[in-house]
Amino acid sequence: MASKDEVIAMAKEAIMEFDGEMAEEAAQEGLKAGVNPVEIIEAYTSAMGDVGVQFEAGTLFLPHVLAASEAMNAGIKILKPEMEKNKSQVESKGKVVIGTIEGDIHSIGKDIVVSMLGIAGYDVIDLGRDVPVKTFVESVKEHKPAVVGTSALMTTTMVTQIQVEEQLKEAGLRDSVKTMVGGAPCTQDWADKIGADIYGESATDAVAKVKASTGA
Repeated sequence: MASKDEVIAMAKEAIMEFDGEMAEEAAQEGLKAGVNPVEIIEAYTSAMGDVGVQFEAGTLFLPHVLAASEAMNAGIKILKPEMEKNKSQVESKGKVVIGTIEGDIHSIGKDIVVSMLGIAGYDVIDLGRDVPVKTFVESVKEHKPAVVGTSALMTTTMVTQIQVEEQLKEAGLRDSVKTMVGGAPCTQDWADKIGADIYGESATDAVAKVKASTGA
């Protein structure tokens, strides 16, 4: 049986190698060895952070990022049932709707935030990437989350975050939810300018600010 250190190392390697099967194997071995699923997910997200750094540096490209993200999701799928079991014993801290804005297929940062919010005890509704504004509005109406977050990794798509603010207002929902923006081109100034409640500078920062805004 694999040791905890071996499982963590395998989980990280799987992401760096863009290997979904290895990510699944790390998850299965980890569960067999009694490793906390949260620690395995933290290993995935740590490696995803490294992939992100290499992407920013130009040593990895978008197909690599998407492949790493898919590998992480394959591993998380194995761990989810176990986490759901544990979660049912813990009161959810609230719902968060999150997605990458329309026209933008980047999901690395969003995937890490989704994982970390889940670890932190939130019920996360992940809308995926290239999500139309109306889908964010419909999800707020349907799920009544505490926070709705949009991620944008291009200056051309971040302008669509304004429409989320406007359409939530038009639907009469803006006062019922906190809005969060994040992604490489976003800044605190941008969040202030469009009227968003939270700017998540990094995945850790986003989770900390969601916790602060929900009082959890």
